[in-house]
Amino acid sequence: MPRFRYLLVLALIPVPAFAQAPAPAGSRPAPATDPSVASDAVIVVTSTRRRDDDVLGNVAVLSGSALAAEARPTIGETLASQPGVAAAGSGPNVAKPVLRGLAGDRIRILTDGIGSLDVSSSSSDHAVAINPLTAESIEILHGPAALIFGSSAIGGLVNVIEARIPRRMPEAPLGAKALLGYGSAANERLASGKIDLPLTGHIVVHGDASWTRNDNLRTGGYILAGPLRRQAAASRAADIRALADLKGELPNSDGRTFEAAGALAYIDGGLNVGASVTRHTAFYGVPIRYSLDPAIEAEATHIDVHQTRYDGRAEIPLGGFFQQAKVRGGYSNYRHAEIAGDGTIGSEIFSKGGEARIDLVQRDQPSGWGGASGLQVVDIRQHIEGDEQFLPPTRQRTLGLFTVQHTEHGPFRIEAGARFEHNQLEADASAAVGNPALERRFSTVSLSLGGRLTFAPDWSLGVNVARSQRAPSTEELFANGPHGGNASFQIGDTGLDIEKSVGLEATLRHASSDFDLSATVYASRYSNFLYEASTGAIVANLPVYQTRQGRADYVGIELTAEAPLGTFAGFAWSAEALADATHATIRGFGPAPLIPPVRVQGAVTAKRGAFAAKLALEHDWAHRRTAPIETETPGFTLVDASIAWVPMAERPDFSLTLAADNLLDVEARRSTSLLKDYAPTAGRDIRLTATLNY
Repeated sequence: MPRFRYLLVLALIPVPAFAQAPAPAGSRPAPATDPSVASDAVIVVTSTRRRDDDVLGNVAVLSGSALAAEARPTIGETLASQPGVAAAGSGPNVAKPVLRGLAGDRIRILTDGIGSLDVSSSSSDHAVAINPLTAESIEILHGPAALIFGSSAIGGLVNVIEARIPRRMPEAPLGAKALLGYGSAANERLASGKIDLPLTGHIVVHGDASWTRNDNLRTGGYILAGPLRRQAAASRAADIRALADLKGELPNSDGRTFEAAGALAYIDGGLNVGASVTRHTAFYGVPIRYSLDPAIEAEATHIDVHQTRYDGRAEIPLGGFFQQAKVRGGYSNYRHAEIAGDGTIGSEIFSKGGEARIDLVQRDQPSGWGGASGLQVVDIRQHIEGDEQFLPPTRQRTLGLFTVQHTEHGPFRIEAGARFEHNQLEADASAAVGNPALERRFSTVSLSLGGRLTFAPDWSLGVNVARSQRAPSTEELFANGPHGGNASFQIGDTGLDIEKSVGLEATLRHASSDFDLSATVYASRYSNFLYEASTGAIVANLPVYQTRQGRADYVGIELTAEAPLGTFAGFAWSAEALADATHATIRGFGPAPLIPPVRVQGAVTAKRGAFAAKLALEHDWAHRRTAPIETETPGFTLVDASIAWVPMAERPDFSLTLAADNLLDVEARRSTSLLKDYAPTAGRDIRLTATLNY
C-alpha cells in the first residue's frame, strides 16, 4: 500500500479539560455489549468514550459492559483492538500494550495514576502485575497529556482505574460485582469478584479477588513461521525436521494467576481517605524459541511471580484558589524466578520501591481559567541473582514537578502544560556484570501547547505541539550480559544522552445523533532516539545488541467512525469502523523494529429487546517494512461474532455474552512480538462471559 495514501483527513485533538465531553467519535469494533445499558452523553456503542480532561492529548476510556466483554487476563489482549493500540509480548500470558508503535520505557502502565511497580518494561517476557479483571475502567492517553504522569510516558500511557479503595458509599447495603469467563482456545477459566460493605455512615470495607488458569494455547496453524519451517525441513537432524510439522497447540504457553486485596476507606462527602493491601501471584510459561541448530538446546522457561503491594489515597476538598488536593502513593515488594524445564532456577529478579504524587486541582474561575499542578516522586531498587545477571543492582530516584493550565472563551480553548523532572540512576559495582559503581543524573523539561476551535455545530478542530524529553533507563545505561527473555546479549552505554522529541498532533471530530467521526494525524521527530542495534557478534550463543542513539521519525493516523443504520426486521442496526497505521524510521539504521501493520476493522451491530449481536472483521496487512534482522509478518483477516443477552428484565445488571473470536481459525502473527516467528496468536476461540453487578 502506498505510504499513507489515506492520510486524507485532518486529525483530532481531544476536547478540553475537567469537564464531560459530548458524545465522541466511537472507538472500535468490540463484542456485543449489554443491550440494557443505556448510552449517556459520553458512552457510545462500545462503551468506549473520550474524556474532556485535556486538549493536549488523545484520551479514550474503555468501561462498562464493553470492558466486561473485552476482559482478558492481560492488559495487552484486553486493549488490543483499541485505536492506536497493539499487543506485544512473549506469548498469551505476557501480552502488553504497544501505543502508536512505542513500548517498554516509552510508555507507562499505571493503576490509579501510580506505576505498576514491577519489571515489565525491562523484558518482553515479564508480565505486567496489574489485573484488568478488577478494573472499573481503563484509560488510554496519547500525547502530551501523559506527561503529567512522567516523562517516560513519551509514547502515551495506560491507566487502569480500580475501585479498590472506595471513593463513595455503596448505594445499597452491600455492593458486589462478579465476572466469570471461559475461553476454549486455551481451556481458559477466569473468575473475579469484589464486595463493598459499609461499616458505619462513613467507613467502607472492600475486598476483591480474581483467578485465571489456562492450558497451552491452541493456534490456527503452524507454530513456526514459513521461513523457519523451510529451514527446519532442510535440516539433517530428525528432531529439527520434526519442527516443520509442529502445529496447533503452542508448547509451554500455560499459566495461572491469583490476586486478592483488601481495603478500608473513610468517606465524608468530597473527602475520602483509604488504604489497600494487594497480593499478586502468577506462574506462566514463555513459548519456546526453537533453535534450528542441533547443538543449541531450546529453553522451556516458566516465570514465578510474587508481589505484595501497599497503596494509599486521599482526596481532600479545599477552599479558596484550590478546589481539591489528591494524594496517591504505592509501595511494592516484587520478585520473580525464571525456572528452567528441569525445575532449576536460572535467575531471580527483585524489585522494591514506591511512587507517590500530589495533585492540586484549581477552582475554575469565571474568566474560564483553570488547571492543576503537582509533584511526583519515585524511588525503586532492583537486583538480579543467578546466571543471567545482565544488569547490576540499580536504584532509580525521580522527582517531577508539573502543571497544566487552560482557558476557554466561546468556541476557543487553549491549554498549556509543563513538566520538570530530575532523575538519578545508580548502579552498584558488580563482579558478575563487570562494572564499577556508576551514577548518572538527568534533568529534563517537557512543554506542550494546544488549542481547540468549535467551528460548527457538532464539529471541533484542534492542534497541539509538544517538546518532550526522556532520561535513559537503567537497562539502557548499565546492561552488560545475557538476557534470555529478549534472546540477546545486551550492552548498555553509560554515556547516553537525554532522548528528545518534538511532536505535532491534529484532530478533527464530529459527534451527533447522525454519526460520530474521529480522525487523528500525529508526527514526532526524535533526536538522541534510543534503540538496540545488532553488533554482529555472538556471546554465549546469543546475538549481541548494543544501545545506541540517533534520529527517528514516527508518523501515524487513527480513524474511527460510528453511525446508526436504522431499524430493519425489528432490529436496530449500527455500524462501526476503525483504521490505524504507524510509519517509523531510525535514520542511518532503517525502519524501527516491532511496528504494528496497517490495520482496518469494521463491525455491524443489531439490537432488539434483551439481545444484541455483532459481526466484526479485522484485516492486518503484511508487515514487510522491517528493521535489520527482523523478519516479515504475513497479513491476516480475523472474523469475530458475538451475542449478548440480558435474561431477566428485572435484573439488567446480569448479562451473558457468547463470542467466537477468529471464527475462521486462521494462523495470525503479531509484528509487534519478539516471538512472532515462534508463537502465533489464538486460533478459533469460543468465549462465554457472565457479569453481575449488585
